[in-house]
Amino acid sequence: MLHIIYIVAFTVLSLLAVTNLIRSMISLAQNEAKSQNSYTNKIKATSSRTRQFIHPELLDANGNIIDEPLLVIRSMGVEDARLRLDELYESSPGSDS
Repeated sequence: MLHIIYIVAFTVLSLLAVTNLIRSMISLAQNEAKSQNSYTNKIKATSSRTRQFIHPELLDANGNIIDEPLLVIRSMGVEDARLRLDELYESSPGSDS
């Protein structure tokens, strides 16, 4: 008898959790659609007034744009990294080739 009560209670709680999850997903999708619509309306409103913003990291203490080389990070695959490391190893002064 106790097993049946446990199974029924677990089933009810599971159904409540799934129902809440579905409601939350629907509510989130509706909020996302509303915010997306308001965002596109804002873009249309400001498209006539195009502004150009500069990151503060690119300005010196006087507010002028810096003229220094910047570090650029590029992602690459594992095979590309291995090839580059092999090229460095082969071109090193201590290599036997």
